[in-house]
Amino acid sequence: MDAVQETLDRITSMVDSARSMPMSASCVVNRADLLALLDELRGQLPEAFDEAQVVLGDKDAVVEEGRRQASRIVAEAKQERSRLVSQTEVMQEAVEESERLLEESRSSAEAMRLEVEDYVDAKLANFEIVLTKTLSAVERGRQKLSGRHELEALRDNDGDDVEPLPE
Repeated sequence: MDAVQETLDRITSMVDSARSMPMSASCVVNRADLLALLDELRGQLPEAFDEAQVVLGDKDAVVEEGRRQASRIVAEAKQERSRLVSQTEVMQEAVEESERLLEESRSSAEAMRLEVEDYVDAKLANFEIVLTKTLSAVERGRQKLSGRHELEALRDNDGDDVEPLPE
């Protein structure tokens, strides 16, 4: 390709340096020299065309390889996107399941707390009843004791031989 360019440069130089015809845009060029340069150029052109074909063939191969790589990269990207979407879906499902379980646990704990409060309240109410009965029994016992002391005091005043009550 460089040889073709060189030959073209020599032809251009020849025409530039040619003698001009007075009152005209024409010039005088040595026919034999110009024809020799044109023949040389003709001989170089098929070689330059072959080089150009090789470059074009390489270009097509490079473009095709680029297309194959691009297709492969796109396919890998789609697979990666699918994998990430799948992981995101799994993560979302896990979060939803954990929120459901947490809410279920809270509800269960609240129900158990209410049950325990009811149970304790019932036990305390029973205990209160038992304590109230016990307190009443203690009061009656004290009243009886207090009444016996009064009876003893009365007996001592009456002089009757009544045996004292065991304490």
